[in-house]
Amino acid sequence: MKGLVVKNTGSWYTVRTDDGSDVESKLKGNFRLRDIRTTNPVAVGDRVTIEKNVEGTAFISEIDDRKNYIIRRASNLSKLSHIIAANLDQAILIVTVNYPITTTIFIDRFLATAEAYDIPVTLAFNKIDRYHGGDARTMENLIGLYSSIGYPCIKICAREGTGLEVLKSTLSNKITLLSGHSGVGKSTIINKIVPGVNLRTGNVSESNNKGIHTTTFSEMIPLDAGGYIIDTPGIKGFGTIDMEGAEIAHYFPEIYKFALQCKFDNCTHQHEPDCAVLHALDEGLISESRYKSYLSILDDKNESKYREEY
Repeated sequence: MKGLVVKNTGSWYTVRTDDGSDVESKLKGNFRLRDIRTTNPVAVGDRVTIEKNVEGTAFISEIDDRKNYIIRRASNLSKLSHIIAANLDQAILIVTVNYPITTTIFIDRFLATAEAYDIPVTLAFNKIDRYHGGDARTMENLIGLYSSIGYPCIKICAREGTGLEVLKSTLSNKITLLSGHSGVGKSTIINKIVPGVNLRTGNVSESNNKGIHTTTFSEMIPLDAGGYIIDTPGIKGFGTIDMEGAEIAHYFPEIYKFALQCKFDNCTHQHEPDCAVLHALDEGLISESRYKSYLSILDDKNESKYREEY
């Protein structure tokens, strides 16, 4: 029997079968013996085959090939990866320039991973009602930067509902991952967009300006207009994995454009002569923050350099 994994609570998966019923399922014993170096061999969004048993539950016996997924390093210094969600049409990264702060390194690591798997990303800047002075200028600068690279940016205030109609228009009939740090407002956004879902929301800690986890599992939430939102726990850090040094520039569109003009095919864009990327950086054609993010992903090959603050 075929179905879609719509919820993952740890050891159990909710599989929505093709006839519309939900079946609580576990992995079949020999499934774990496969060469899968992830903390979660099955992810929300996967198409799977299940075998029902007399108790009314089922075992997941096979997983279909994925068209794509978003993946990150499982934890600080871990050699394992964690699949956030699979088979996506798009991702929306919720960004807050404050309350809590979303760093450009975090944004760029997420974008680079999405580029690696051909997943379009929109940046949604939330809590715009709270930004004044320097925070407001920072937001506009970030929107200018990412828009110029080609990433759609929208401004929203989930609490007041500002901009949510624009956001909703991008979700129809698509499977969309909603991601970001804890505290950026993912649950509030979903509660506004999907009436009756009633996800628990939390406040940002005043002592450290960081969000507190309110979502503890991953779930696909159906939309009235068709499609799904995938809600996942907030991400503290975004360590990249399985990116080779020579290919990392490919996942920064504006860097890759200049990398094609470098003298050496294996240029790392750090110290080589006649490096078109370094020339573009000096001329202000590549932003310092994006270049810093590029270097930070290069450093991920040295596992001791990865820190959760990314």
